[in-house]
Parts: sequence; C-alpha cells; structure tokens
Amino acid sequence: MSDALINGLAGAGGGIIAQLITYPLQTVNTRQQTERDPKKDTRSQGTLERMCQVVKEEGWERLYGGLMPSVVGTAASQGVYYYLYQIFRNKAEAAALQQKKMGVGDGSVGMLSSLVVAVLSGSVTVLLTNPIWVVATRMQTHRKELNRTPADQGLLVSTEQPILSAVEHLPYGTSQVIQDIYSEAGILGFWKGVLPTLIMVSNPSIQFMLYEAMLVKLRKRRAWSKKGSNGVTALEIFLIGALAKLGATVVTYPILVVKARLQARQDKTGDKRHHYKGTWDAIIKMIRYEGFNGFYNGMGTKIVQSVLAAAVLFMMKEELVRGVRFLLANDAVKPKHP
Repeated sequence: MSDALINGLAGAGGGIIAQLITYPLQTVNTRQQTERDPKKDTRSQGTLERMCQVVKEEGWERLYGGLMPSVVGTAASQGVYYYLYQIFRNKAEAAALQQKKMGVGDGSVGMLSSLVVAVLSGSVTVLLTNPIWVVATRMQTHRKELNRTPADQGLLVSTEQPILSAVEHLPYGTSQVIQDIYSEAGILGFWKGVLPTLIMVSNPSIQFMLYEAMLVKLRKRRAWSKKGSNGVTALEIFLIGALAKLGATVVTYPILVVKARLQARQDKTGDKRHHYKGTWDAIIKMIRYEGFNGFYNGMGTKIVQSVLAAAVLFMMKEELVRGVRFLLANDAVKPKHP
C-alpha cells in the first residue's frame, strides 16, 4: 500500500472523527455567519447561548442538520486532499534531493514548496467536493418551524401558496435540498461560493505550512536531545495542529463568512441586502449594510470548532498512519507457509 493511499485513508478517518466531535459547533457557527440582520438579538449571543436556543426552539436534531452530507464531504475532502498532498510532496522531496545533488539546497522541502503543494492539493479538492458543502450549508442553516401557518408568519395566503409553504416546513432532507439548489440555479448552483472557497485554500495551505515547519523543528530538536529518536507524541501533534489552525483561521475568516453567505439560501423577497449575485456583490453589500464587523460574525465559535477539529484530525491521522504502517510491517515479516 502506497504512502499516498495510507495518508488519504487516514486523513478521511481522522476527518470523520473530528467532524462528529465538533459538528454542533459547526452548525451554530454557520448560522452565525449567515445571519444578515445586524439588529437581531442573535448577533450578540454567545456560542453556548445560541446552541441552547437552537435546542429549545427546534430540538437537538437541528444541531446535527446536514450531518450526513458533511461526513461524506469531510471523508471525501480529507481523503482526496491527503492523497494528493502526499503525491505532490513526494515529487517536491524528489526535486529537492535532485537539487542537493547539483549543489543547491540541503535536500529538504522549503516553506514555499510546502505552500505550493498545499495550494495544488486544496484547489483540486475544492473543485471536486464543493457541491457536497453547498448541500451541507443549506441543511445547517435551515430553520425548523413547526405549527406555524403562513398567516402566523405574516405571509399573504393565496390559492397558490399553501402547498409551497407546507413543503418548506417538512423535514429538510438531502434529496429536497438537491432539488431546491437545482431548481434555483441549475447545475452551476452546486458550485456557488467556489471562488471564495478556492481563495480559502490559503487556510489549509497556511495551516499545513505552519504545521510542517513546527513539526520539522520539533523532530530535529527531539533527534538531538534523544540521540537519534525523532518520535513525536499524540499530544504534541494535537498542540501543533491546534496552533497551526489557529493562525490560519484568524487570517482567512472573512473569506469563510462570504462563502457561507453565498452557499446559504438566497432571500429573493425584494430586500437587496439579503440577495447576493456573486462574491464581489456579497462583499460590497456586507460592507455597505453591516460594516466590517459582518465579516467576523461567529469568529469565536469558529476558532474553538476549527482548532479543536484540526487538532483531533492531525492527532488521529498520525495515529492511524502509524497503526497501518505497523500492521503492514508485521504482516511483511510473518513467515509464509507453503
């Protein structure tokens, strides 16, 4: 089994575990990002307060709205990303060794090369998996409203509206979300927010650049202090992953908010503030109607969720890779009986 495949499978497994642990935080954060009315009280609510409100008004299950497509998206994204990352990094390492033979460099992959590897891997992953995240975002931001008629909500009731209103309050499943997205914008609707998402590739790129740099330094220090041993513990991986993700999240969070706004259901009721035609339109309207503070809605929640998820992901991935390699090594040394 190749290193790329091992890393891909381990990345998918670690990503699923991290997703399951932090998903309620992700749901609350997506709602905070897509809240467009600065006058609403929810804008000043803390993470736990907002979570309790969702549970009280809509039930526990709404904290896990869109969990299935999110798990599929996480498995696909992490699996593809780590698989491609390992392939590109192997090529970068081979190129660095070749340059060393020519008297250039020390044979190690530099920061710039690590950044290029991460960007290439992330860009391909985004293009392949964006439709899954559009579906997940729609399900996370869907409000469950029970026992309320169109009249209760201040809507005009006509002979044509009751059927539509009734459908909107049925359980919002994956198949219905897919139908809604397709009816709104066709096949291109599944790639809404792809531009800011591609820009967001810089997040894991910065994250992995910081992670690799800290990991290399720690291993070198460990090798020097323990006479050749460069092992890193799961706790150290957890802390390094958390620090790397923290730095990347602070830098790129405004782009993440724009992406969530574009992927959520657009309000076409006539309020131009709530309808975005594209990335630049969203940015301009957010600045005009909400100010720069709108780009940082729910940042505290995101920092907690993303740092915890990234730390768990890195820790679990390294442990899974180590376990698989151990099993393969043991299998290779077993005597073969005729």
